[in-house]
Amino acid sequence: MTSTPIASAEAKALPIGALLGAMVSIQIGATFAKGLFPLIGANGTTALRLVVGALMLAAVLRPWRVRPSRAVLPWLIAYGVNLAALNLLFYAALARIPLGVAVALEFSGPLLVATLSSRRATDFVWVVLAVSGILLLSPFIHSGSALDPLGVMLALAAGCCWALYIVFAQKAGAELGSQTTAYGLVIAAAVALPFGLAEAGTGLIAPAILVSALLVGLFSSALPFWLEMVALTRMPARLYGTLTCLEPALGALAGFLFLHEILSPLQCAGIAAVVVAAFGAALTTRPPVQSPE
Repeated sequence: MTSTPIASAEAKALPIGALLGAMVSIQIGATFAKGLFPLIGANGTTALRLVVGALMLAAVLRPWRVRPSRAVLPWLIAYGVNLAALNLLFYAALARIPLGVAVALEFSGPLLVATLSSRRATDFVWVVLAVSGILLLSPFIHSGSALDPLGVMLALAAGCCWALYIVFAQKAGAELGSQTTAYGLVIAAAVALPFGLAEAGTGLIAPAILVSALLVGLFSSALPFWLEMVALTRMPARLYGTLTCLEPALGALAGFLFLHEILSPLQCAGIAAVVVAAFGAALTTRPPVQSPE
């Protein structure tokens, strides 16, 4: 049967809405996670975030009802291990360099995916506009202070993990759908937990941080990872990579609303550039073929 225009529009809007929701959720979670750094450190916060998120998704999705096949198991393991590495590297970078710098450097991963998979002239225009916006948002332009070289390397490594995350999530998600997120978070939590225990010890279960831990796990892991899986199984890697240009803009907005950070004119111009690029890509990309559930 030929799909109706309304059905086609809904099929295109669902993954875009899911991805936007995931990015907003991550920024909200970051505001809670920041308060945990002085208490349990970067690795402790990462481990707690992943463990709480894994428990939440496991309770809701009950992934044990769907067993992964032998063919998809290597992709699933790679997805989970890479997810742990991404979070450990990024939070370690945040402990050494400013948030805006870390996000801009990490974004090099999905931006590379968007560039390499681009095929049409209009796609290249959106990517160039997005790069311009990221450069305007980068604190490198606004600050002459020295950056920790290790922090820069860690953020770039997290960007590489983000690029691999797109590939692994799509490979595993083609068979498991949204259950991929639940399985992947369990694997990621198991990988990250020893690092968290080594840094924070029993501080991970201190009653004083449990409420913040639940909020971080919900908004930074469980909800956004599930929404991202909904998006990744229904859109091409190019569109995902370009839409995530909104990530630094949403981070800047969260900083303004919750951390009272003042935006400069150049930063406002950068936000406008990435918003135009993201929605331009969404409007000009052909509707993807929906993956089987």
